[in-house]
Amino acid sequence: MNERRFLSTRRTAFKVFTNHRRHTALFAGLLLVSGCAGSIPPGLVGDSGGSSDTPAPLAATVPASQATFAFEPFNGVPGNTADSLSNRLGNEAKRQGLTLVRRVGAPATYRVKGHLSAAGDDSSSTVIYVFDVYDANGRRVHRFSGQETASATSGDPWTGISGAALDLLAERTILALKSWLSGASG
Repeated sequence: MNERRFLSTRRTAFKVFTNHRRHTALFAGLLLVSGCAGSIPPGLVGDSGGSSDTPAPLAATVPASQATFAFEPFNGVPGNTADSLSNRLGNEAKRQGLTLVRRVGAPATYRVKGHLSAAGDDSSSTVIYVFDVYDANGRRVHRFSGQETASATSGDPWTGISGAALDLLAERTILALKSWLSGASG
């Protein structure tokens, strides 16, 4: 009986360790792909700041009322989820009064590149995101990051990311852009 309990406890500890390693490796890979020099704690939306090797965000070059944004295709997101997120970002931008440029190659004040990744375990799926904002000259002027968790899970963590989690991601993304514009132009 003691041996059975020991093996069960050992399996549980290994499972927790394996899930922790998977999440750590996934987040490290996301940071590597996004070209992040400093560390960005997940769950924070706003400046990555604080790290001496991460450049400080630059001020917006135009007033918030005149700024336009073009989102580049997302890195790391399956097509159907990317389409859904794009629509949600467009709806949220309209609701918040932020101007998005929807035509491919159309001029915009800023281009936004999103790097996203999903991880899952037995109880939830989490999408981790890093967005870089570039000016018309191709200089990165701002970066923000965060994560959203959904209680659904399946073999592919992207299928566990619910519409509600994408809604929150879109809302926080647009609010982060508006906050940066307001802080930089005010």
